[in-house]
Amino acid sequence: MHITILALGSSGDVLPFTTLGGGLVQAGHHVRMATMSNFEQAVRTAGMDFHRVSGDASALLASGPGLDLGESGQNIIKMWLGAMRSFGALATAYAEDFGGLLNLDPTDLIVNQLPGGLYGFDLAEKMGIPMISAGVIPLTRTSHFPMVAFPPLPVPLPGYNRMTYRIAEQLVWQVYRPKINRWRVNTLGLPPQFFAGPFTQMQQERYQVVNGFSRHVVPPPPDWGSNLHLTGYWFAQTSEWSPPQGLVDFINDGEAPIYIGFGSMPIRNPNETLETILQCAQSAGVRLVLHRGWGGLEAASLPDTVYSIGFSDFNWLFPRMAAVVHHGGAGTTAYAMRAGVPSLVIPFVFDQFFWGRRTLELGIGPRAIPFKKLDGASLTNALIALQSKASFREKAADLGERLRAENGLAHAIRIL
Repeated sequence: MHITILALGSSGDVLPFTTLGGGLVQAGHHVRMATMSNFEQAVRTAGMDFHRVSGDASALLASGPGLDLGESGQNIIKMWLGAMRSFGALATAYAEDFGGLLNLDPTDLIVNQLPGGLYGFDLAEKMGIPMISAGVIPLTRTSHFPMVAFPPLPVPLPGYNRMTYRIAEQLVWQVYRPKINRWRVNTLGLPPQFFAGPFTQMQQERYQVVNGFSRHVVPPPPDWGSNLHLTGYWFAQTSEWSPPQGLVDFINDGEAPIYIGFGSMPIRNPNETLETILQCAQSAGVRLVLHRGWGGLEAASLPDTVYSIGFSDFNWLFPRMAAVVHHGGAGTTAYAMRAGVPSLVIPFVFDQFFWGRRTLELGIGPRAIPFKKLDGASLTNALIALQSKASFREKAADLGERLRAENGLAHAIRIL
């Protein structure tokens, strides 16, 4: 079968789909992936064909609108404005780039990571082929918890949870609607979409949805239909990465360190954040493996108790840590949970707050500290708790064992 995958966003959004695509290639399928150019090497390494889509996720997040997005917290309007001024500004370019798929070899199936079926829904209609929605965060409507960008209410309000999904759908769709409908009419030769978009149609027609996370972490609510599949996480099976000897020596040279890193999240004042982290580690008496990330947490010199890294294989690294402190991206959260060590989530935006709540509810770490509220006292106390609270270690180890027993990648491939 020939399969085309559409995926946009940061590393945590796209890299699970390079893993999925690579697994499909190994299973004997021909796979093409349409994504941003900074993921081209990962796509080709996985054995897929690469189709370029405009934009550079790193540059977009480092821009003014990207920084605003990263600092929006749970302010829905600020989040929406930041997203639309960064990724949303490329809506017309996305249409042209995805439209270029029509000129390539025919495909049998579209696997679409974009929310609400954006672009992929239209391409599938034009080509007369199926589209399957896929993701690593829960975006399907339910009455049991709000859409991940919205906070839960302290007192239940009937209808609130389902309403949050409809609000989020329309906030995105009404920005993309004019560009997509122009593309549908002028390029695809299709009638324009309805004013409210395809969301309800996709629900009513029970489009297949493949979710790359575990029921042990997000138990499926009873109002999700049989067309929605929780496969377990899509973890890469192999890696060509080898740890530098200095990192190996550092880990072996004392008590297990704590990992701190914020992945692809931009940081407006990285030096100030780094100073806070270093002071808290010293106060808590812990050693650190510090990931520089896209936020630029680096300095000319660091204490002997801190080891700085760039890219690393979390499969190798996290099981060797005493705990993992991270931004709550879906991918980093998954690897931290699978490692079976406690976590502290410091969320910046969007689904990161959801994963922070799940970490607390599962008992594998303390309450999340939003990045906007991060200070010396809260981080120091959290680091001490990560090291000393036995229940965190016990529950994290149990969850890690259950996640390692799953093969989400194989399950997803069977469904596709």
